[in-house]
Amino acid sequence: MAIFPFLIFLTAIAAFFDLSSLSATVVALIFESVPASIAAPIAGEVKNVLLVPRGDLLTIGVALALWFASSGVEAMRVGLNRAYGMIEDRNFILLRLQSIGFVLLGTLTFLTIAFLVVLAPVAWKGLVHLVPAIEAFAWSLTLLRFGLTLVIAGAGLLASHLWLPAGRRRITEILPGVGLTLAAWIAGAYGFSLYLADFANYASTYAGLAGVMTAIIFLYLMALILLYGATLNAALVERRRRRAAAAASPEEPLTSPWP
Repeated sequence: MAIFPFLIFLTAIAAFFDLSSLSATVVALIFESVPASIAAPIAGEVKNVLLVPRGDLLTIGVALALWFASSGVEAMRVGLNRAYGMIEDRNFILLRLQSIGFVLLGTLTFLTIAFLVVLAPVAWKGLVHLVPAIEAFAWSLTLLRFGLTLVIAGAGLLASHLWLPAGRRRITEILPGVGLTLAAWIAGAYGFSLYLADFANYASTYAGLAGVMTAIIFLYLMALILLYGATLNAALVERRRRRAAAAASPEEPLTSPWP
């Protein structure tokens, strides 16, 4: 539900800096790893969002878009806190400002990477003109696009696990869950597309809403995978804590504060 407010705010930023052409590239990056059968139901509405001119950053509409986009970050925070077994006791205003910062950073990151993606073919043509022998490696551009998608997702996951939930975690403690999430996202997207192609028939159940329901179920699956990765990290941390406690005092029974 926060995708559209985020895109509205992103296009407003792009229009303000006269970078509107990069908005379509950003959308391509966001949906690059999503199967076409899943992305198609919302692709049309995304284009409608991008076609609306939004040149004024200081409007109530854009401010509300920023607020609702940050609400998506807050929803992720709630899920991660529950997965890690943490109780949130930080100031609400500071947390909301942090979520807004995440949206702003995400906007800047997507626009920067979109600029590099647009620049890459131009640079590649220049290199081919200078060194024609490298034209056989044109497939590397496609590999670069998918690599950028994974880098964006991985960096976003690392930042989310480190700073969104309460408490402190080291990078080494969150890497297992991040790696599992990325691998499961890829496998889940591929498996869900096969399921839609061979088994599912949402049209018989949801009629005209079949496309929308397909996208919602897919996003719900991806959210579950995200929370499962955080739960894995919490379980591994708890396991190490129990082992350390057992080594320190093997005769005392262990109790865990983590649910």
